[in-house]
Amino acid sequence: MNPVQPPTLLPDFIIIGAMKSATSTLQEQLARQPGIFMCDPKEPNFFSDDSQYVRGISWYSSLFSPASPGDLKGEASTHYSKLPTHDATISRMHAVVPGARLVYVMRHPIDRLVSHYIHEWSMGNIHCNINEAVRKYPEMIAYGEYSLQLAPYFDAYGRDSILPVFFDRLTREPQSELERVCKFIGYSGTPKWLDELKPSNVSSERLRRFPLFDVVVKSALATQLRRTLVPRDLRNWVKEKLTMRQRPHLDPMLARDLEQRFNRDLQRLGGWLGQDLSCENFKDLTGASELGWSAKHG
Repeated sequence: MNPVQPPTLLPDFIIIGAMKSATSTLQEQLARQPGIFMCDPKEPNFFSDDSQYVRGISWYSSLFSPASPGDLKGEASTHYSKLPTHDATISRMHAVVPGARLVYVMRHPIDRLVSHYIHEWSMGNIHCNINEAVRKYPEMIAYGEYSLQLAPYFDAYGRDSILPVFFDRLTREPQSELERVCKFIGYSGTPKWLDELKPSNVSSERLRRFPLFDVVVKSALATQLRRTLVPRDLRNWVKEKLTMRQRPHLDPMLARDLEQRFNRDLQRLGGWLGQDLSCENFKDLTGASELGWSAKHG
């Protein structure tokens, strides 16, 4: 007699990005709704990262095993919308979860890029200023070219399987946007946006990480020892050296070049949305009302 095989548990929906566009906030809000299960780790990056993909479908399925029967299961990995870095993502994903509902959150591309830079600086991955970084790491631009990231998902999944969500609308009308996302993923309950949940991400702190950061800085014991053994002036001096004191600014000429490049991408995205979209009007248009794919545009 063959042993009974455990069922393969897979996500019903996936938040595919974009990085630094409030995906963590949305993921946590969804995780707090009864009947929705979000896996741990929050970003498994299974379909994108080779080091995760080789762990196999059994490992990926195990992430959803704590879900209760009937729960909607989801995950949120921003690496899934990072072309050209992770170019095998969509083919891998579609082979495993062809019926998944996909949520893509977009933010003003310049703001997203700046926040992305702060994140990488804080993590110790980038050591130069933002203007040098943009030229040195062109993928930071590509990750904010939303039509570039979406087009292959349209080809694989179809437009109706992907929900466009915008940072500014999510910020202005969080409850209605949460309801829209929940309706899209097939949630039958009544979701409630929890104001007490505060966004938590490394870039908001602008504090550079280093090896053993969590042990040395974040732990309660380390905090008590610092306050007891290290003079306040020295603690403040070290913190100042590790902190980005001001939000970085792009050189005007570089900012203009970036806007022109992003505008070309936004023109295509706007065509899909039935809007004349640009960097100049992005926040106003995407924050004012719900935007969905237009049937009139190809």
